[in-house]
Amino acid sequence: MAKKTKIVIIDDHQLFREGVKRILDFEPNFEVVAEAEDGTEALTVVKEHQPDVVIMDINMPQINGVEATKRLVEAHPETKVIILSIHDDENYVTHALKTGACGYLLKEMDADTLIEAVKVVAEGGAYLHPKVTHNLVNEFRRLALSGQVEHVGQVKPEVRRPLHILTRRECEVLQMLADGKSNRAIGEALFISEKTVKNHVSNILQKMNVNDRTQAVVVAIKNGWVEVR
Repeated sequence: MAKKTKIVIIDDHQLFREGVKRILDFEPNFEVVAEAEDGTEALTVVKEHQPDVVIMDINMPQINGVEATKRLVEAHPETKVIILSIHDDENYVTHALKTGACGYLLKEMDADTLIEAVKVVAEGGAYLHPKVTHNLVNEFRRLALSGQVEHVGQVKPEVRRPLHILTRRECEVLQMLADGKSNRAIGEALFISEKTVKNHVSNILQKMNVNDRTQAVVVAIKNGWVEVR
């Protein structure tokens, strides 16, 4: 029997916590071992339950999610934190990641995105909400083109598909990842199942030798393999 992923949910809204827990309970390999309503309580329950993944609201009384994440990562480096937020601004995202979070989800997420994020982070990867990934890529491109950061150099006016390593279908999926689409949205656009999309994404990551979707998109942007739009 596979080892269950132990999860703690930290959010000051009880109804939201219950909704998240209900989604996670559908996964047989997930186990929600505790809940808390603020950053102070989070430190206590994590110490007690030693979870694999903490789902942490960014806006909470007393100690906010970013500060709580920083303290948790320092005290329990083996525990992975996913930040929940209503903010898709890149400043919030980069600040959260700098404090040690492994994931960043918007509260507008669907159930599949939440489950996928927990699985990826539990396995040692990083996960950003597709919309957040798209915004970060656009900001990176804007800064590069304005000369505020080192220019990406390899980016060409025309898009040159990486057909030397990816299939045509995988190129389509990679472009949609850069567009910020979720697995479900990609499946609907290409008329394929969500499971097939996940298989394509796994193949893309393996062929590009990257760990997660965000890295794949950044590499693709740098090499001019996708269109930033």
